[in-house]
Amino acid sequence: MIADGSDSNSAILGLGYATRIIAGTAAERLLPGMGKAGRIELVPRVWYNPDLKSRWFFVPAILAMTLMLVTMILPSMAVVREKEIGTLEQIIVTPIRPWQLIVGKLIPFGIIGVVNLLAVTSLVVFLFGVPLRGHLITLLLLSLPFLMTTLGLGLLVSTLVGNQQQAMMTSIFLVMVPMIYLSGLIFPIENMPPPIQVVTRIIPLRYYNNVIRGVFLKGSGFSALWPEMLILVAFGLSALLLASLRFRKRLD
Repeated sequence: MIADGSDSNSAILGLGYATRIIAGTAAERLLPGMGKAGRIELVPRVWYNPDLKSRWFFVPAILAMTLMLVTMILPSMAVVREKEIGTLEQIIVTPIRPWQLIVGKLIPFGIIGVVNLLAVTSLVVFLFGVPLRGHLITLLLLSLPFLMTTLGLGLLVSTLVGNQQQAMMTSIFLVMVPMIYLSGLIFPIENMPPPIQVVTRIIPLRYYNNVIRGVFLKGSGFSALWPEMLILVAFGLSALLLASLRFRKRLD
């Protein structure tokens, strides 16, 4: 039996069920008086995580959550802070265009997100011992669409709230918590009720979860992860467009 060890919890459960099924079948087929003639044994082969280490499953999820935390909360709070202290109005009366203001606000946090990605990846590999079987460049390039999405959501949140506390609470409880619970980072999507499984299709973190575990544990590249990349690009462009339109409307 071949088990996918990238999801260690599901692999352990699956192997447990398979062991009981095969043991029951062997007991039924074992003829009286024939000893071990009818014995059937399970020979498992666990791919990607042979020792079924749980940290190989959970630690990459920390990378996704840290990246989302930095690139969503910080932009929303920074823009709101500009409104609180009155400097945003001063920027508006300058000759710069709205799109230039948006780009100027988001690029620094995008750079911080990339630095955070490299730093946390180093900790995941060297401190926790999770192997990076794919290429670092692949992980970086496939993370950029997710960064676009979180930056756009952070900017969108900043246009909906009035102070930094509201920005932080909205980002955490209305955006981040649902994304974490419905993305498959902690709970397998297959175990969720069918209506909830449908909802998970609009969760960007679900597809980035496949990217992270695919690159880290399976060594997957663009040939295997291009569907997730296209979906994340669509999410990223949509989030940035919606946030830009909302931000431009406030500027107007």
